[in-house]
Amino acid sequence: MSTPTTSATEQWRQRYARSVMNTFGTPERVLVRGQGARVWDADGVEYVDLLAGIAVNCLGHAHPALVEAVGAQMSTLGHVSNLFTTPAQVSLAEELAALTFPGAPAQDVRVFLANSGTEANEAALKITRLHGGPARPRVLALEQSFHGRTMGALALTHKASYREPFEPLPGGVEFIPAGDLEALRQAMGPDVAALVLEPIQGEAGVRELGPGYLEAARELTAQAGALLVLDEVQTGMGRTGGWMAHHALAPGVVPDVVTLAKGLGGGIPVGAVVASGPAADLLGPGQHGTTFGGNPVACAAALAVIRTMRSEGLLARAASLGERWSADLAGLPGVTEVRGRGLLRGVGLQERVGPSGEVAAELARRGFIVNAPRPDTLRLAPPLILSDAEADAFTDCLALVLAERLGTGGGSA
Repeated sequence: MSTPTTSATEQWRQRYARSVMNTFGTPERVLVRGQGARVWDADGVEYVDLLAGIAVNCLGHAHPALVEAVGAQMSTLGHVSNLFTTPAQVSLAEELAALTFPGAPAQDVRVFLANSGTEANEAALKITRLHGGPARPRVLALEQSFHGRTMGALALTHKASYREPFEPLPGGVEFIPAGDLEALRQAMGPDVAALVLEPIQGEAGVRELGPGYLEAARELTAQAGALLVLDEVQTGMGRTGGWMAHHALAPGVVPDVVTLAKGLGGGIPVGAVVASGPAADLLGPGQHGTTFGGNPVACAAALAVIRTMRSEGLLARAASLGERWSADLAGLPGVTEVRGRGLLRGVGLQERVGPSGEVAAELARRGFIVNAPRPDTLRLAPPLILSDAEADAFTDCLALVLAERLGTGGGSA
């Protein structure tokens, strides 16, 4: 009798479980290749990637412009310390200043380049401390917020299970109900250094804060002398159909600080803090630093992402496909609503469908990668190059999965 062979995926999973710290659990799938909006696992199974590394791979996988830019930069200069600068670093800072604060005088905007969203939010929190000083010890953040997992960013993140094992965290952060204008008014005062928020809360299930909230946040922080810090790590860089989500949600609002990452590098680790006005000059020599922030390869990747978004019209593409796809998905039996903007969408599910994690697992078995940030929500954050046919194929598949689950009272398909 022949001995059953272990699949390539299972072999890699076993090696993963033996060697990698158990911070994520052992993944069900091992991905080995990607092209466009599709990926393949170690057993050759193909999937449409509707998560894009959680809103990271904005150009999809193996995009020629990104491959060329990274290769060309690596062939000339791969890394220097921040004792030096490079043309790529300076050019990216100039681009981000103009994209984030359009119309602002160039001399009024400054950029700090980092490795990730959590590192960008760490730097932003330091800026709020320098602004506040002893007279302004309070920093306001929103319930259901997610700003990262390092200690400073974690202090701004609301979820108790993330926070409690690592307390005491950096002090002074207070959480107020998301979207509640009266709660914001009551909390704001002359002892507040900053209000930190996501224009659309991703981990909360892709939820906007409601009409007028960003405008009120800007007005109240200005009156109190506090900074307004917008975390656009997930929502920025074209994800929601504009360079920044707040440009569309509240066109008249000009924040003091914006943090970026995820789609900025198209898959290469890079983050940024972009500050305008007095906030741009708060961090001085020796007060913050990073070994890999501003790395020329990461900067070249980010510049390639920006150029490609312009040349391929991907902001308009994200907006138009997102609206059409959202309407299609909202009409499916079992869907309560579709939230979000552009190609960042939260698909709310009826309770009788069952847990969204089970739905996501069934969709993966049928060749579509999504995730479930909440028990009643699927999150879609695909590459901005997603085709109409790929989006429609997912709609058809989700319709079938939901119909099967509704037909069995919410049991497994």
